[in-house]
Amino acid sequence: MTNLLKTFGRQLAVAFAVLAALTVVLGLAYPAGVWLVSRIDSHAAEGSRMSDARGCGIGSSLIGVDPKPGVGQADWYLHSRVAGTVDDAMAPGDPAASAASNLGPNNPDLHTRIDLRRSYIAARDGVAPSAVPVDAVTGSGSGLDPDISITYANLQIARIAREGRLPESKVRQIIADNTAGRQWGFLGQPRVNVVRVNVALGHVVAVCHR
Repeated sequence: MTNLLKTFGRQLAVAFAVLAALTVVLGLAYPAGVWLVSRIDSHAAEGSRMSDARGCGIGSSLIGVDPKPGVGQADWYLHSRVAGTVDDAMAPGDPAASAASNLGPNNPDLHTRIDLRRSYIAARDGVAPSAVPVDAVTGSGSGLDPDISITYANLQIARIAREGRLPESKVRQIIADNTAGRQWGFLGQPRVNVVRVNVALGHVVAVCHR
């Protein structure tokens, strides 16, 4: 009986030791480590919220919500890539549609959407359909990519300047100021942040909660 109690006591001590070790590692050290890593880029960790001079929210630099002009409204916006999940071929990016279309490269529905998008963008910006870049007619994996190619951004300069009554040189400079190079110097391609450009153009409405 004494040996049985000793064995039980040893097993109980080991169990408590394992519980204490796992509590420290998984309950304290791991969460603390994740939090410390998130502080490396705290702006992104907090949602990359963008605010105006008054502190009012104007969006997130990581979410490419495309402002869609109303009927008869001047289209002075820089447009992002389309959302990939909706039936409307030219629907703007929408946080409620954060997913890919899952249409394969040989899917006829995808080809139809691409042809519609290419024709729409060519007419909107007054260029030949062949001049419309690939990222303008295809959605990103999330459907909310905040960036577009420099080619697609430059394609829209003439329209933005005309509709917004701005010099093309100013629009071009704003786009250049909000262009980032390759990630870490070698990944991907240079890209233009659509949200930041529209904020700089003064075409984003701030939302204040007082």
